[in-house]
Amino acid sequence: MEADGKATRLALFNLSTPNMRAFHMAWIAFFLCFFAWFGVAPLMAVVRGELQLTKEQVGWCIIGSVAATVFARLLAGWMCDRIGPRLTYTGLLLLGSIPVMAIGLADDFKTFLLLRVMIGAIGASFVITQYHTSRMFAANCVGTANATAAGWGNLGGGVTQLAMPLLFATLVGWGLTEAVSWRVAMVIVGVLCALTGVAYYFFTQDTPEGNFRELRGDGKIPRVQATKGAFGEAARDRRVWALFLIYGACFGMELTIDNIAVLYFIDYFDYFKTLEQAEALRTAGMIAAMFGGMNLFARAVGGLIADRCGNRWGLDGRVKWLFIALFGEGIGLMLFSQATTLSLAIPLMITFAMFVKMSNGATYAVVPFINRRALGAVSGIVGAGGNLGAVAFGFLLKVEGLDWHSALFIAGIAVTCISFASFAITFREGVEVRQSLDLPAAEPVPA
Repeated sequence: MEADGKATRLALFNLSTPNMRAFHMAWIAFFLCFFAWFGVAPLMAVVRGELQLTKEQVGWCIIGSVAATVFARLLAGWMCDRIGPRLTYTGLLLLGSIPVMAIGLADDFKTFLLLRVMIGAIGASFVITQYHTSRMFAANCVGTANATAAGWGNLGGGVTQLAMPLLFATLVGWGLTEAVSWRVAMVIVGVLCALTGVAYYFFTQDTPEGNFRELRGDGKIPRVQATKGAFGEAARDRRVWALFLIYGACFGMELTIDNIAVLYFIDYFDYFKTLEQAEALRTAGMIAAMFGGMNLFARAVGGLIADRCGNRWGLDGRVKWLFIALFGEGIGLMLFSQATTLSLAIPLMITFAMFVKMSNGATYAVVPFINRRALGAVSGIVGAGGNLGAVAFGFLLKVEGLDWHSALFIAGIAVTCISFASFAITFREGVEVRQSLDLPAAEPVPA
């Protein structure tokens, strides 16, 4: 532990410290939010048939599911700076569970789309997760902590591709109709989110030293008024907007694949045309789960490599690794998009997924060093970039006359070009390190 209580390593099996309790609650909460966020995505073949959705309407559902998150993430970052991650996460989980359950009442396109948009707000959970772990871990391991918590949380997007078709099939096997089964499945997920919100309130605290309210009362952290300029300070930093673009290219693509993976395989690979719908959903779900399943370790690997590069070559080493990871993602996406057989598509998807997750981890291994005073604002802006990227990719996928093979190839070109934005991220090494350690500007960095 450092003097301010920040953990200097990940002790995964130690729940006695507030640092590790926050770490585990953060990734579990994010896992469930991500699971709920994309819970209906692997069932869209059923929903599309029941509600008679057109390709354009499916496209709007993809866009809507990630659009609201842009604003929710900005708000979440601001709220973290104001009231702390504990209350922010609790409120998000409780309120977010309502549309997750309510989507089961949708019986037409407009209602379904509205609730899909509202569900997207729980994607703000990512910002809170990163903020909370950044508050709890020291500079030498914050990249690893951030990437591991986010990676395990993102794993919910892979597990849902496998679990929701299985839950759907189980409910059908119990005698429920397909129309009722997907609705009941979403209600179950919503209840789990609400219960997790209650647990987050009781089992975590904002910082290693306590909650924001008590610390402000004791004068240990600035009062609310001192944080009012944080968003503007973050927004004036070009590095924040470079990371905004970069995260749009990596996390935005992850969200896109989570949204379309099952439909993509069912619609574009002949093998699935020989299967019945329930079997096609299960099989496509298992394949799509491999993409999200890479979060089990790949995002953590991205953060770990970033920490190693940072410890050896300084902050610029973190940025150079970010460029390599994102460039690899772009090339991998172009190759995957052109695969027309499962035997080729699956290994290419796994390789491409590895670079996507490592890019995500590498991005948030840089974020904590941009501006510590405005950490919530920086996290919120960069996180919102991930969703804006997903919105942009969503519009590309809904273009009439453009098949998804071609759309993904174009997206791969865009990702490759955006990787060069990493060269706009530069540091004044001493200043940034002092900020990351919460030291005054004039105080020397401890050896």
